[in-house]
Amino acid sequence: MSLQDNNTENSGGGKEPRKTVKFNIYWVYALIAAVLIGLQFYRGFTPDAIPTTYRVFEDSMLRKGYISNYVIIKNKDLVRVTLKPSAFADPAIAALVKDKATGQKIDENKGPHFQFTVADYKTFDERIQKMIEQTPSIGRPSGKYDTEENWLSPMISFLLPVLVLIGLWVLLMRKMNAGGGAGPGGGGIFNIGKSKAQLFEKGTKVNVTFQDVAGLDEAKVEVMEIVDFLKNPKKYTALGGKIPKGALLIGPPGTGKTLLAKAMAGEAQVPFFSISGSDFVEMFVGVGASRVRDLFKQAREKAPCIIFIDEIDAIGRARGRNAIVSNDERENTLNQLLVEMDGFGGDTGIIILAATNRPDVLDTALLRPGRFDRQISIDRPDVTGREQIFKVHLKPIKISETLDIHKLAEQTPGFAGADIANVCNEAALIAARKGKSAVDMSDFQDAIDRVIGGLEKKNKLISPEEKEIIAYHEAGHAICGWYLEHAYPLLKVTIVPRGTAALGYAQYTPKEQYLYNIEQLNDQICMTLGGRASEDIFFGKISTGASNDLQQITKIAYSMITVYGMNDQLGNISYYDPNQDQTFTKPYSEKTAEMIDNEVRKLIDAAYERTKALLNEKREDVDKLAKALLEKEVLFQSDVEALIGKRPFEHKKLLDADNVPVMHAANVDKDGHALNPTT
Repeated sequence: MSLQDNNTENSGGGKEPRKTVKFNIYWVYALIAAVLIGLQFYRGFTPDAIPTTYRVFEDSMLRKGYISNYVIIKNKDLVRVTLKPSAFADPAIAALVKDKATGQKIDENKGPHFQFTVADYKTFDERIQKMIEQTPSIGRPSGKYDTEENWLSPMISFLLPVLVLIGLWVLLMRKMNAGGGAGPGGGGIFNIGKSKAQLFEKGTKVNVTFQDVAGLDEAKVEVMEIVDFLKNPKKYTALGGKIPKGALLIGPPGTGKTLLAKAMAGEAQVPFFSISGSDFVEMFVGVGASRVRDLFKQAREKAPCIIFIDEIDAIGRARGRNAIVSNDERENTLNQLLVEMDGFGGDTGIIILAATNRPDVLDTALLRPGRFDRQISIDRPDVTGREQIFKVHLKPIKISETLDIHKLAEQTPGFAGADIANVCNEAALIAARKGKSAVDMSDFQDAIDRVIGGLEKKNKLISPEEKEIIAYHEAGHAICGWYLEHAYPLLKVTIVPRGTAALGYAQYTPKEQYLYNIEQLNDQICMTLGGRASEDIFFGKISTGASNDLQQITKIAYSMITVYGMNDQLGNISYYDPNQDQTFTKPYSEKTAEMIDNEVRKLIDAAYERTKALLNEKREDVDKLAKALLEKEVLFQSDVEALIGKRPFEHKKLLDADNVPVMHAANVDKDGHALNPTT
């Protein structure tokens, strides 16, 4: 085995550098403690005498006249004895010296030679004097009193506890201030009032840029203008413009609000402070306001800069809603934020950027011009935006050459950017599970189904009777959607159980529109009632599978009458106040409420009779579709066309960004209870 210098051979055959011990302040503390403890037990400052007992002293030394002198140490009740040189000739003394001194030779002419302790030095002295008087042969050994002050032991006894307490205090402070020196956002009790904002300095590498943000073209223009304003302020101020103080990003979850802020941090060549609204909230009173002050203090030092507050509704909720505690800590934090936003001049170059998906709960003072001058709406992307988002998320994925990205965008109406990212990831996992070398369209179809309906339950045991009911239920939905002019085009119908509840569903592709008339809403209600009507026609009884369908049509019907004024009896009146709690206070009388209920019931009953009439007319088509479902379990639009012919209405294949795929599920559990709500 060869010797290695400064290196050790590892298991892989390579060489690793020898680990060096790092020196730190704790080594000094350990060395001082070792020295103090060693001095405590060191006895080099006292005479080196052989320990013995009073009985040996009296019998073997005193009575034989061997004592030359003795010293009584009063403060220690200790006696030190010096023998005459002739005493060492006595075999007993020689043996005692040899045993006790471990063979070492002692100086016979220099004492003390032995020492022992007594219970009380006065009693001992009186006894010795009495023995000397009574026994002349003993002689008269000289005796004296003395005291020994051990200065080291009391000092250590005093200093050691103090040093231990100081060490514990230093250690505790370091733990409490762990990370406190790394920046203003460090932890620790002494930094509790400091801002926790993460600072991205100029030149800091952030992996997200505006190229990674797709489907948000209008919002990108707005925030890019803010970044450009900070980079080139003279371009705007030359025309008399003022820098906006704040911009509020508003949109549903997953649409890319935080991603847009990250892109700003990556693109802006100015300091960027990022913090969450919940970071201001603490259990201690006044901490939130203190952190707001500290954040703006840091921002003024770094100006021009951007402050981004994510989920601002955590501290920006409307004041006065809490009747019990009207001046709580959250309101104090909000008040401080309002003051800071309106407290600095427009030329300081500080821009506040915030994001929320709950703009309805924000305080009105926060939304006024001069604080958040701009409110940037980030909605769910349309079909073009979804296609762009798919292209971004498909970059790291090995996809098949035959993959149609535009078709994927058409099949994912209502999906936000986060949903599309989830679909792409699920498709890659599904393809890997199947052992494929590339992700193809079938994998994305399975991924979309999984995101919408949940995991496929192939092992779920469903009786043949229940399976037949589910098939006719879904066939009823599909036929109504096929033959109603304003219904959404059918994309797929299946009776494969998914998730924890859905026993089957029909998926549609809604048209991309923002206004709906009475005919369109009525057709939507009829299509939703298709499953219940089909069960009634073919089995003469109904099941709990239509529970979610009933929830949908009830919501639509009440909206038509109370919100949109689509009823002749109640007229063009809206009975809905978005700023008022409808649970406890209704802006109409009990008589009007009864009229609303009656009109809703009439509307739904008429739609149900219309649906039954349509399904009776197309009974053969329902039967064909149900039997095909029982055989294949999944039918696509092309399969339905092959069975019953093309849809009689020509629709443009546009999708509605504000709606998600409609899934009418036959949702019942083993006990017959209603289950999954429609996605």
